[in-house]
Amino acid sequence: MTFTVTYAQRDGGGVCLRLAGELDLSAAPELNSAIDRLIAEGQRELLLDLAELTFCDSTGIAAFVRGDNLAAADGGWLRLTGATGRVARVLQVTGLAEVLRYARDTVDPAAPAAS
Repeated sequence: MTFTVTYAQRDGGGVCLRLAGELDLSAAPELNSAIDRLIAEGQRELLLDLAELTFCDSTGIAAFVRGDNLAAADGGWLRLTGATGRVARVLQVTGLAEVLRYARDTVDPAAPAAS
């Protein structure tokens, strides 16, 4: 399945990137490029909607971490939402669900993590 990344401004500020398809070694550069472009344009709050992402390997995980590091370096953040099935499982097993404050339905990704 082909990987696509689209994005739009969020009402509350920041950008929502919608990922669809398979995020693997061949697709990760496309995500990295989109994140780089948005950071260069001054975006600091990135919400990645994974509802239509069907697969994510280690290079996809690395792209999430890289994006979070870039955003955080400028006082921002990268958050994940909407993952299901295998993708949600990968986030749990790798610990990224906690690190990137993953929530199935993120209302306010800037809010403190629930304790």
